[in-house]
Amino acid sequence: MKRDHRIDAYIAKAQPFARPILKHIRSLVHNACPDVEETMKWSFPHFDYQGEMMCSMASFKEHCAFGFWKASLMKDKSLTANARSETSMGHLGRIMSLRDLPSDKKMTAYIKEAAKLNEAGVKVKRSPVPTAKKELIVPKGLMSALKRNAKAMTTFSLFSYSNKKNMCNGSETQRPNSPAKTALPPL
Repeated sequence: MKRDHRIDAYIAKAQPFARPILKHIRSLVHNACPDVEETMKWSFPHFDYQGEMMCSMASFKEHCAFGFWKASLMKDKSLTANARSETSMGHLGRIMSLRDLPSDKKMTAYIKEAAKLNEAGVKVKRSPVPTAKKELIVPKGLMSALKRNAKAMTTFSLFSYSNKKNMCNGSETQRPNSPAKTALPPL
């Protein structure tokens, strides 16, 4: 059973209530899928199997979370229903004690099912990311300043959409629907 020292450190830094939960989940994952690989992604523990994400766990100030990367493909639809309810990240709801976890038998079955999906090479169908960007509304004051300074306008035009958006949102303290904002002309 190969363990990642970063996950040891993550568990050690977790709130005292969370440590036994995280240790128990980790043990269940390793017992159900001995060839699982531990790693850190997005600053919390993940368990990869056959080169793909299988499941993850996380600890917060007052609860823990555990989820499956392919939960939408698993038999128990309550997993995705829990995730949609937005009570917490993950598929098991807010885990505040070991009693909040499903039985070891049920957890083991979930983990083995997730492992089989990875073995079969099953992929989760992801919604395509929209490529069209929303119209950027530039505050009137910023647009006036840019029009008065060609170099600033050129620099602004070279910014990424998200940088332009950040600059527009931070340049004035007006409400988003304020009439003082104008659409950015094509640059």
